[in-house]
Amino acid sequence: MYRNSVGRRDQHRPRIQLLPIMNTALLPTLAPSTAFRSTRNAPSPTRRSLDRILAPLDELACTSDHFLRKPLGRHADGSMVLPRYLHLGPRGGGDYVRLGIFASIHGDEPEGALALTRFISELERQPELAKGYAIFIYPVCNPTGFEDNTRHSRSGKDLNREFWRDSAEPEIRWLETEIWTHAFHGIINLHSDDTSQGLYGFVNGEVLSEYLLEPALQSAEAHLPRDRRRRIDGFQAKRGMIYECYEGVLRSVPGLSPAPFELTLETPHKAPLHRQVEAFNAALQTILVEYRYLTAVAQGI
Repeated sequence: MYRNSVGRRDQHRPRIQLLPIMNTALLPTLAPSTAFRSTRNAPSPTRRSLDRILAPLDELACTSDHFLRKPLGRHADGSMVLPRYLHLGPRGGGDYVRLGIFASIHGDEPEGALALTRFISELERQPELAKGYAIFIYPVCNPTGFEDNTRHSRSGKDLNREFWRDSAEPEIRWLETEIWTHAFHGIINLHSDDTSQGLYGFVNGEVLSEYLLEPALQSAEAHLPRDRRRRIDGFQAKRGMIYECYEGVLRSVPGLSPAPFELTLETPHKAPLHRQVEAFNAALQTILVEYRYLTAVAQGI
């Protein structure tokens, strides 16, 4: 096991206390039968409601002292807001660690957006999990694609191939500005893959794969199996971890120093929706705990 191999001191990590698997009857927006369950390559004849999928996050923002709603810009016709939220954990020993978590850059992948409601609810219940973190949440990065239930935006672009390519797409310009402005210490992308039967992830280095992605996948495996094929999504893979990625994906500013950690988590799209939500939630909580530990070790604590 990776913990024993590196001699970790578990007493320095807060215990993750996951709630039982959610009862989807109590959370109708997460039920697989709702309009949020995406159907690949089959646009809905009527537009899905962006307000509806964001309603649980908006409700949390109205009642929380730590979670804020801070939407970004609109299209020229005023028809769309790019949603953004901020969760401020309890103060740690220094400056806040800034994380950006992005979901639904493909409009037919609502699973990540739904998982972020679960994740923020858990941080509200266990605030110590987010101690020292400023977590910027972008639950629907492709609002028009979400409304149309399509991978691409309404302009016909795959937004996850447009980053740092002088794109004219407004969503890309807003998100690139966010990434520039906040200089995140870590960037996490949430996706759902209809070609996979298990969990896997992209990572930007072997060290991070062992210390962040591996434990995150292990936690998520309590809810879904891992994809252990040697080739996934056209890339060489090892234990569900991929070290390459497509050009133009959502990531940090190229050449930035020091570079943030970058992880992409993928759930199997055909798996039950509530299990994908739980897998994302478990993985995200684990990343918070493990990255805090790595930071403490780097500081000699």
